[in-house]
Amino acid sequence: MAVIFVLTNRLMDVLQQLFEQHFHAPATTVRPLQGELGGSGRKIIRLSNPSATAIGVLYDVREENVAFLEFSRHFHKHGLPVPEIYGDAIDQGAYLEQDLGDVTLFDFLSGNRDGADISPQVVEAYRKSVEILPRFQIEAGRDLNYKVCYPRASFDRQSIAWDLNYFKYYFLRLAGVPFNEQALEDDFGRLTKFLLTAPRDYFLYRDFQSRNIMLVEGQPWFVDYQGGRKGALQYDIASILFDAKADLPADLRLRLLDHYLDALSRYTDMSRETFLHHYYAFVYIRVMQALGAYGFRGFYERKAHFLASVPYALKNVRWLLHNVELPIALPTLTEAMRNMVGSEKLQSIATEPDKLTIRIGSFSFHRGLPKDESGHGGGYIFDARSLPNPGREDRFKPLTGKDAPVAEYLNREESVHQYLAHVLSLVDASVSNYQSRGFKNLSVAFGCTGGQHRSVYLAEQLAKHLSAKNGVEVIVWHRELERMGL
Repeated sequence: MAVIFVLTNRLMDVLQQLFEQHFHAPATTVRPLQGELGGSGRKIIRLSNPSATAIGVLYDVREENVAFLEFSRHFHKHGLPVPEIYGDAIDQGAYLEQDLGDVTLFDFLSGNRDGADISPQVVEAYRKSVEILPRFQIEAGRDLNYKVCYPRASFDRQSIAWDLNYFKYYFLRLAGVPFNEQALEDDFGRLTKFLLTAPRDYFLYRDFQSRNIMLVEGQPWFVDYQGGRKGALQYDIASILFDAKADLPADLRLRLLDHYLDALSRYTDMSRETFLHHYYAFVYIRVMQALGAYGFRGFYERKAHFLASVPYALKNVRWLLHNVELPIALPTLTEAMRNMVGSEKLQSIATEPDKLTIRIGSFSFHRGLPKDESGHGGGYIFDARSLPNPGREDRFKPLTGKDAPVAEYLNREESVHQYLAHVLSLVDASVSNYQSRGFKNLSVAFGCTGGQHRSVYLAEQLAKHLSAKNGVEVIVWHRELERMGL
């Protein structure tokens, strides 16, 4: 464990150096945003001082870092809304980029919908996003350096085979969906041959979906294109419109597709008929790729929260079966998909999985350690008494860690941010582990001298951080505040 912490501190120093080189002033706050981004292994850190902020990334896959940095600089040169690269230390797997905030298009959608009723502001954000897509695909794609693409330079026969086998082995097989392997392979061969007849001399973003679009003052900015390569136009628009968890209504998908095709017509003379001839075949493979990912993470790695997306993907499959007739016959694949939709096993998991309940609280060491009300017996107790104590100042004595003046006082202290960063790293790791193992309870408690200021503040900060995670329910308690009636 000591080696891991030394390595982490060394890499954090690299990010600090990149920040100071770019802004000519050190970062006074360093805060991990999340342990991993989408399970990729990238560490995301926000560095800031009173006049500047940036995002630092630590990742040890050199080829992906090279692709991201090359693409980012290229897209930025073309005036596309992507993060500016402030600096990099490629040999150490670190780079610094523009901070685009915390609101993704998916977040905006989730907070501004009532079932199928989606607010006009969200629809407009989607319209802006799909309108910009052809600029990536065609305008910036013309002179892009495709030699840095990883792991393939194009969405070719090998790339398609990887996606189809991912779906077959990690979803169909692990979900217990019956299929004739040779007949399914024959269908895969026909589908691959058809997909490769689509014009594919364009930039394929690869993961163009709502979680990879940031909203800054209502305008879309784009991230996570390091898997990009040459490919067909249809794949990316299929990705965002059939993004499973986003669950866009069918009529909105069709309106957004029409808007995308209007925008596309400004960059290519490809007819709508030519585009649509291949479009739904690309929808199928994108849906299968997503199901393969859910199966790998959920069934194979036993991370149950990934299975929460399965019902939305099955809803997309059901719509395709009822509304789309492909130009080629795929009888075995079609039958497998009908079996998926009717599978009792899949129906039984097609509900939100049991959530991990995380109880986060504060207490005074003078009154003893808190009792574990869940009966689980596991978790953390953190001692906050080493941190600066607002309770020693008269102006803070009637206040608590939930009050803004106390929070502002503690926010100015670098030691508080360092302490919280270590806590977030430990607790995030436990949350991921508990979810993957199907545990139902985790307890975290902060103690200080009086249980009124530091411990309360830290509990509230951790609760805010964890509430943004999928598959968790956060319960907050403050033992001493409740005793005092605060």
